Amino acid sequence: MELIDFELDENIATITLKNGKVNAISHQVITEINSALDQAEAAKAAVILTSQPGIFSGGYDLKTMKESSDSAVSLVTAGSTLTRRMLSFPFPIVGACTGHAIAKGAFLLLSCDYRIGTLGSFKIGLNEVAIGMTMHQAGLELARNRVPINYLTRSVINAELFDPETAVLAGFLDTLVEPDQLMATAKAAATQLLTLNMTAHHGTKLRERKEILTALDAAIAIDSTMTLSL
Repeated sequence: MELIDFELDENIATITLKNGKVNAISHQVITEINSALDQAEAAKAAVILTSQPGIFSGGYDLKTMKESSDSAVSLVTAGSTLTRRMLSFPFPIVGACTGHAIAKGAFLLLSCDYRIGTLGSFKIGLNEVAIGMTMHQAGLELARNRVPINYLTRSVINAELFDPETAVLAGFLDTLVEPDQLMATAKAAATQLLTLNMTAHHGTKLRERKEILTALDAAIAIDSTMTLSL
């Protein structure tokens, strides 16, 4: 069973998560997203990453995370490698956040070039500490890269979850729209980003993100040797 939908319309590739009620990020989901990114890259397409209404993603698959430390570390390593790829992707990635985005769901937003959220009673943020997980090094690096300093402790150490309006201030989202305007706004943003020179876009992305990409490489190596459990 496929856990994402992939649609390529001219120069826009839409990846839609569809793994159950909370769009849990499993090994299969990560593999399918990577395959979709391969197709988008081959088509020289901008990417929209989205999901069903009400929930973007509730985070990593908890069954795998609770199975054993080795299983948890393997999944976190695969997920961090995916977000590292997203941050260095040669074409723009637009996050279209349909609702709640928790833990790995929020990290996916932190890895997109432009993030659009929906108005509503949704929670966005990093709840790892609240559920008994010491934040992995790659997660700390991703948060430091996009979360303003006055929200960093609240987000990473205090595990505070934010409503959409505060999530904009905290660096998880760039703008908000009504739910029925989300996909149209995302497609308009992707279309506008494609007017950029893609060689310059990618080259500048790699220069501006050189420090975070280097830090992530080191963090992924550190995390692969850690003991992790929930």
